[in-house]
Amino acid sequence: QVQLVESGGGLVQAGGSLRLSCATSGRTFSIYGMGWFRQAPGKDREFVAAIRWSGGSTYYADSVKCRFTNSRDNAKNTMYLQMNSLKPEDTAVYYCAADTLLTWSRFGPKAVSYDYWGQGTQVTVSS
Repeated sequence: QVQLVESGGGLVQAGGSLRLSCATSGRTFSIYGMGWFRQAPGKDREFVAAIRWSGGSTYYADSVKCRFTNSRDNAKNTMYLQMNSLKPEDTAVYYCAADTLLTWSRFGPKAVSYDYWGQGTQVTVSS
């Protein structure tokens, strides 16, 4: 099993920045890639960003490209999401997720099909 804990959410004004962290524990050696998803009330959970653990290839939703940066620290088993130029439409609960190689290979990094999920952290952007 893998456990994920998000942190860093909060309230910020439009144009501001937040940095989310996702700490992993358990059988972290089984993690092949990780991702960030968000869900606003009444909406489906949507892909935000992802990163392949080995090599660090990144993937972004068009809505956040050039504003958000996904990174990881392999030694600390932690993934980060630096969010800049935040907009009110970025308001959502943000979840981190981790995938094994098998699931990543089957569905890719953008599908809501990850093996492990955190409990989420609220990000609220005021206008």
